[in-house]
Amino acid sequence: MKRFEDKERGGDRGGDRGGDRGGDRGGDRGGAAGGEKRSFQKRRGCRFCAEPGLAIDYKDKYVYTSAVTERFKIVPRRISGNCAGHQRELTIAIKRARHIGIIPYTTAQF
Repeated sequence: MKRFEDKERGGDRGGDRGGDRGGDRGGDRGGAAGGEKRSFQKRRGCRFCAEPGLAIDYKDKYVYTSAVTERFKIVPRRISGNCAGHQRELTIAIKRARHIGIIPYTTAQF
């Protein structure tokens, strides 16, 4: 019972030692004023699943131009809306295109 009593009194044996560890504890939780709920956009579907004729190929620049930013970083699937399988294929195609020099790894910054 000694351990239980120590925890209850805030003894230094394990457990929460007090203090705020960060995060939003009981705050407003959003940028909307007046406690309004956040509105989320409808999630886009995978364009490769929607158009079966659209194949992922490292030689086809048209396919992966929308999958990279202007600094040629790969766009994550939560933003692009691709399914997991097609995002993996797209990532491999972009990396292959980078390797053989079709697209650059990054923009030239001096």
